[in-house]
Amino acid sequence: MKTLKEESNLGRASATDFDEITAVWEASVRATHHILKEEDILFYRPLIRNEYLYAVELFCFRDEHNRIIGFLGTSENKIEMLFIHPDCRGKGVGRALLQYAIDTLGSCKVDVNEQNEQAIGFYKYFGFKVVGRTELDGLRKPYPILNLELHV
Repeated sequence: MKTLKEESNLGRASATDFDEITAVWEASVRATHHILKEEDILFYRPLIRNEYLYAVELFCFRDEHNRIIGFLGTSENKIEMLFIHPDCRGKGVGRALLQYAIDTLGSCKVDVNEQNEQAIGFYKYFGFKVVGRTELDGLRKPYPILNLELHV
């Protein structure tokens, strides 16, 4: 049986990947961000596709069929986005992307939606601690954000 590392490929993403990455983002958000309303997802989707993906250093994780199953976006020492397709959760994709962000890119900060308990638990498992909280997200919408930093 092949390991995830043998079956997959972690590499830099390009603008030609943006539609596929946006589809992974939407599937992941629908599976994990239950507090978001449909209009919120429709609001954020074009921002992700047309603005936010250009604003980060972007990496994707591909399966054995070259499909993107997870992605990571960083800026300086902060993880700005890390999303896994819901069909691929629990298979080491998130761990591989996070380890790459920490070990290779020097990322030690991340902001997480307070209601996304699975993501908070994921980051805490890897040594991140809550260091701050804001009532509103970056677009001033009423979704509290937790600021986490890596403490080893």
